[in-house]
Amino acid sequence: MTRRSRRSVLALAAVGLAGCLGGSGPGRSGPYDEGEGGAEAAPDGMTASPDEAALEASSVPTADEQLPVEYSLEALREATVREVVPRDGIPSIDDPAFEPVDESVDRLPDDPVFGVVRNGEAKAYPQSVLVHHEIVNDEIGGEPVAVTYCPLTGTAMGFERGDVEFGVSGHLLNSNLVMYDRDGESYWPQMLATAMEGPLEAASLVEFPVRWTTWERWTEAYPDSVVLASDQDYIRDYGNDPYGAYNPPSGYYAEDTDWTFAPLTADDRYPPKRPFLCSRSDDGPLAISLEALREEGVYGIGGDGRDDYLATYDPTFDVGHLYRVEDATEYGYDADAGAVIDPNGERRDPADLPLESVYAYDAMWFAWAGFYPSTSVHTHD
Repeated sequence: MTRRSRRSVLALAAVGLAGCLGGSGPGRSGPYDEGEGGAEAAPDGMTASPDEAALEASSVPTADEQLPVEYSLEALREATVREVVPRDGIPSIDDPAFEPVDESVDRLPDDPVFGVVRNGEAKAYPQSVLVHHEIVNDEIGGEPVAVTYCPLTGTAMGFERGDVEFGVSGHLLNSNLVMYDRDGESYWPQMLATAMEGPLEAASLVEFPVRWTTWERWTEAYPDSVVLASDQDYIRDYGNDPYGAYNPPSGYYAEDTDWTFAPLTADDRYPPKRPFLCSRSDDGPLAISLEALREEGVYGIGGDGRDDYLATYDPTFDVGHLYRVEDATEYGYDADAGAVIDPNGERRDPADLPLESVYAYDAMWFAWAGFYPSTSVHTHD
């Protein structure tokens, strides 16, 4: 069912999504309002299970366990804004070209890039290129992967893909990119990583972390890596972001500007586009203030009889990491060294603690709260 409010259509025109199809336009900057909301979360979350025969027949790698989803499949389908652009109207990059980082020119130190390291191979994907394509079907460290980015929710995420390519469906859910696989054509909202319709509905993808960092930080850490080139055989103006600019944040990306499409559930406790480190932990969804994490270095989450979690700040890339721990209060932070102090007093790399790592990714507040209205929030505010 097509659902597109008049307000959304007007916002769509203003944000210049047409720019993703080859044109350009200014980003939208307007007052924050609460919006309409769009769906009701299911009390027990999604209860559907994937079809085992479909899983067996599919070439799409899927996770052993279903990821948490707080809405029914029917509610997700009802809330989907369909055909915002035609399918593949925003073309994925399926034969990506790379160049050594020391041969890449015309990049500013603070330009955002999305970095991935797998099996010893490091690659960077500039936000300025991904904003025009949203999906790169690539191979890193000998493994086929999809590196994905949704400009409207500020989420960069990686997925294993086997020999299947992913494309941009042209649909949006909670403003988030809805991918489709070019195998059985199931539809996958990026942030949920769980199919909402198609033969693999209710199945979840295999995720891996993508570091959202800057060009300067990445090239200092990985001077011998490669970067996705700006010459990709597509007619695109990679120097012009149709949503505004991330360096510095302006237009659509300014954290106190309004969303484009009403979220599944509206929550006005924080500016709509403030970035949080978010996780669908086994003890419930978590949103951790990146600003607070930068100030404290480590951030412990616990209580209520559940396991503790420890968020750590990694100054090398200006990113956060999340771990499960027995007692988060036993950890400290050495800001001068940029190191976590463990219970034995040893300084350790925030990105490589000998603890159980918990998958987390950065997301704009309105998008995370829309998908996971039960989220707990951890911040100084």
